[in-house]
Amino acid sequence: MLSEDQPTSVSDQNSFDALPLQYSDLNSISLRLFYVASAQFSVDDHLTAEEQLASLRCFDLQTHRPTVAGILLFGTQPRFYLPGAYVQFLKFSHHTMTDIPDDQVEVAGDLPAVLDVIRNKILAFNRVGMKQGNDFRDQLLPDYPEWALRELFNNAVMHRDYASTSPIRFYWFSDRIEIQSPGGLFGSVTPATLTKRNSYRNPIIAEAMKAMKFVNRYGYGIQRAEALLAENGNPPLAFDIDDKVFSVTLYQKSIQS
Repeated sequence: MLSEDQPTSVSDQNSFDALPLQYSDLNSISLRLFYVASAQFSVDDHLTAEEQLASLRCFDLQTHRPTVAGILLFGTQPRFYLPGAYVQFLKFSHHTMTDIPDDQVEVAGDLPAVLDVIRNKILAFNRVGMKQGNDFRDQLLPDYPEWALRELFNNAVMHRDYASTSPIRFYWFSDRIEIQSPGGLFGSVTPATLTKRNSYRNPIIAEAMKAMKFVNRYGYGIQRAEALLAENGNPPLAFDIDDKVFSVTLYQKSIQS
């Protein structure tokens, strides 16, 4: 529901996440969420709520409407304005989708809440074995390094195409995890330069996630995930990318490793 006053093309000088949303107003924002998070941003306390949000590009003062980023970060009902802004989480006992999932949920809401729910799913389902290490210290052996999973999922949230009505898909199988994000590669990034070049479809979302400590450094998520997986003994990542979907697969650590 983009504003009728604004162009819908991402080629405009504004990124998609900077565009104001039609039918929204300040009541569409949870000021409680915003004020809790505002401590992590440089916001002038003497400004009005609208001006504070606008300073983070989460509110458009000309139309008096929240932007896409404002609704995603602090909105009371993000899916009302952006129907694809949710995560479809499925957990299967086997390696195909032919069986009924053990766990399934559509995770929606403001982005910090969505990230927390998926983090809890990762902690709940990521099996962690143990073996004796050096100096009689036990060594933890997770199926997947937690931070690699979080980096790749956070990457999907940060870079997805929020104009799409498709969700992020997080599918957990017995032998692998698939994370599918709407929108292919963006800007100057190609499959060959995936870990070497940065181009942000949602720069406001990216900056906010960094300020809120969900990501550490721009452009290093995939590299860090690859290093963590190699250190844990997992096979390399597998990518399936076209102009509509970015998909990454993590394979479970070998029993022999």
